[in-house]
Amino acid sequence: MIQIGIFYGSSTGNTEAATIAIDEALRALPNVAVDIFEISHKAVTKITDYDKLMFGAPTWDIGQLQNDWELVEPVLETLDLTGKQVALYGCGDQLCYPDSYQDAIGILAEICLERGATLVGRWPIVGYDFEDSLAVEDGMFLGLALDDNQQELTPGRIQTWVQQLVEEFDLTPVQTT
Repeated sequence: MIQIGIFYGSSTGNTEAATIAIDEALRALPNVAVDIFEISHKAVTKITDYDKLMFGAPTWDIGQLQNDWELVEPVLETLDLTGKQVALYGCGDQLCYPDSYQDAIGILAEICLERGATLVGRWPIVGYDFEDSLAVEDGMFLGLALDDNQQELTPGRIQTWVQQLVEEFDLTPVQTT
């Protein structure tokens, strides 16, 4: 059984809803077990228990981490994530905040990389209209970007992204004869 730890913060419920949809898609896969944690000081200490991780965070205010992530950021910055694979996802608003769109993904990506993690789950920027983002590198988002103004696209984006993670997380079951 492959264990995945999902850690998320949500202030308006959008990231929580995305987390539930991601969990449902992952649980439909054979040989995958998922544990979900709303990020807190207690939960952040469980991150090192998993080799495959998912972090969900909306960008808050103008390019900031959501409050729960902001509170645990000092602890997160002390963890050894060497050998861990991390997939990031976030909710944002490209219309109202085009200059800091999905910055929370970029902030978490930087912390994860500095702590030794390998990022998986990059996502194309096609279909989005924004000016700048800390979450973009080489023409790709560093994780799944979900937009509050494109909620009709969210289910399909999540399904496509989870299928992408099947390969990147190596979630395909081993065939036995």
